[in-house]
Amino acid sequence: MKPFDILVAGEINPDLILTGDVAPAFGQVEKLIDAATLTIGSSSVIFACGAARLGLKVAFIGKCGDDVFGRFMLDEMQKQHVDMSNVLVIEGGSTGLSVILNRGVDRAILTHLGLVADLQAADITDDLLSQARHLHVASYFLQTKLQADLPRLFERAHSLGLTTSLDTNYDPNEKWSGFDKLLAATDVFLPNETEAKSLTGAEDVDEAAVRLGPKVEALAIKLGKAGALGISKSQKVQVESIPVKVMDTVGAGDSFDAGFLYGYLNGWELQKSLRLGAVCGALSTRRSGGTAAQPTLEEALTFL
Repeated sequence: MKPFDILVAGEINPDLILTGDVAPAFGQVEKLIDAATLTIGSSSVIFACGAARLGLKVAFIGKCGDDVFGRFMLDEMQKQHVDMSNVLVIEGGSTGLSVILNRGVDRAILTHLGLVADLQAADITDDLLSQARHLHVASYFLQTKLQADLPRLFERAHSLGLTTSLDTNYDPNEKWSGFDKLLAATDVFLPNETEAKSLTGAEDVDEAAVRLGPKVEALAIKLGKAGALGISKSQKVQVESIPVKVMDTVGAGDSFDAGFLYGYLNGWELQKSLRLGAVCGALSTRRSGGTAAQPTLEEALTFL
């Protein structure tokens, strides 16, 4: 038995969520919103909290500053039972921040990277890897100092008995290149529909799934309210989501990842893992912020 089920190597930043059906305008135009909330942000941390909420033992490594945003994130992660003993707090460093204008089913995001990009593969030791069963990486395009060595990090994890997963998130530069070597070392790939089509150049999600499926052990493509599409060992499965009253979609994909990987790590069949992922993603949208409505395993299982 290892101390942790999942080691997350990721970015650390809070989200300042501004909720209202408005669009910002320059020229010193002031507009009123309905609510403002400082909450846990970053795909990696939202995923870690979702996985811990389901009962998995989760450790996190990343970098943040010794500032108000960094301290906020560490306090909140501790409340969510994520182990932060390996987080690197950089004195004088600046923790990242995302300002999100939330309009319910859509959102606009402005991000200050701060230390988001600074985690490197060399920061993740073999001793730390050997304490976990699985290594998860998200926000690939923001973690620029991790990119070049990520295939070797995944291979190193494999040599120590870990499985690996990747959620790229969106590419701000829209280049979507350089993934053949990385996917060859990835066991579980977790893009959404837009990311899957962008990575493959496919016109539709089914074609994207056919192109990506053979590259990894398990592929799970998030389709939002339409559910999810998965391929594993030549088996192709699509599952539906569940109806919920959506308040905020921030982090829904990361909550999906947590649910899917819970099933994967427990040896579930593809369809059941996809279904748990879709349920976790849907339930997470019931409240503002990425973590406030993440379900427990008991709650999620009532929908299976």
